[in-house]
Amino acid sequence: MELELESIKKPVILSGVTPSGILTIGHLAGAITNWVKLQEEFECFFMIADLHAITVRQNPAELRKRTLETAAMFIAIGINPEISTLFIQSHLPEHSQLTWVLNSIAGVGECNRMTQFKDKSKQHSENVNVALFDYPVLMAADILLYQSDLVPVGEDQKQHLELTRNLAQRFNHHYSDTFKIPEPYIPKLGARIMSLQEPDKKMSKSDPNQSATIFLTDSDNEIKNKIKRAVTDSGSEIKFSNDKPGISNLITLMHLATNKRISEIENMYVDKGYGVFKTDVADAVANYLRPIRERYLELINNKQELIDILTKGEENARRIAAKTLRKVYKKVGFVQF
Repeated sequence: MELELESIKKPVILSGVTPSGILTIGHLAGAITNWVKLQEEFECFFMIADLHAITVRQNPAELRKRTLETAAMFIAIGINPEISTLFIQSHLPEHSQLTWVLNSIAGVGECNRMTQFKDKSKQHSENVNVALFDYPVLMAADILLYQSDLVPVGEDQKQHLELTRNLAQRFNHHYSDTFKIPEPYIPKLGARIMSLQEPDKKMSKSDPNQSATIFLTDSDNEIKNKIKRAVTDSGSEIKFSNDKPGISNLITLMHLATNKRISEIENMYVDKGYGVFKTDVADAVANYLRPIRERYLELINNKQELIDILTKGEENARRIAAKTLRKVYKKVGFVQF
């Protein structure tokens, strides 16, 4: 019976996010809605990667605040703690412990080749620290602890996943089979949301012009005002086109908020002006985000519910992580009682 159950177990997928600021509608469209769908077919582990966050300097109070806010927003968007495991990375010392073991088989040269280390070293030249250099090995530990079958990766993380696979294969070769060799999971591309003020640039949470970005915590009025002030294009045709980036961006927002096809939206607004269209987009996006914001505020204003969810996730994550670490410690020769 145990073998039967094992054979029908869902494949494991792990994904994490660094708590680096308030999430935007761009995050929702580009990645997190895909994560919500992943829960249907995978055993999902979602991690708030606060250990990774301190590779660059952080305000401690802000980091604590953003960590809880990110967890609350994940739940509000649809990460279901009853079927997925949501946890804070630093609450599980197994991540750091496995990193140290993997450091013993990771080469300085292969870590030095990581392009993200080179890029971040330039961005944070005043604080090029060992943790920043070692970031990919910690990422490998994150993945291997949970015996992940698949890891969602963007272009900037492919090199890190390749290092993870190399370290897993190296450890298995030296100490016998211990880790699954994870495969990349290339998620379907979500809608690409552009700046409301510079529609040729991607929407960013760090844009100094706050009118350019729709944050998931924005009120209905803030959302509507930002969309009504959004940059549009010459002419008056509501058409998705490369030469109409402003209107194309608003059509994308309407598509995200209503799930209507692009062609359907274009047909709805034949011979209607930008003013009518902007008002309808503003209303649709406000209605779409309202239940997410309301659930988020419930969790932030009732911290105990959020803490209970994260504690349960931590317990479930530890059950898997501790089992893997015990196996690793035994194989490398550490004494265990």
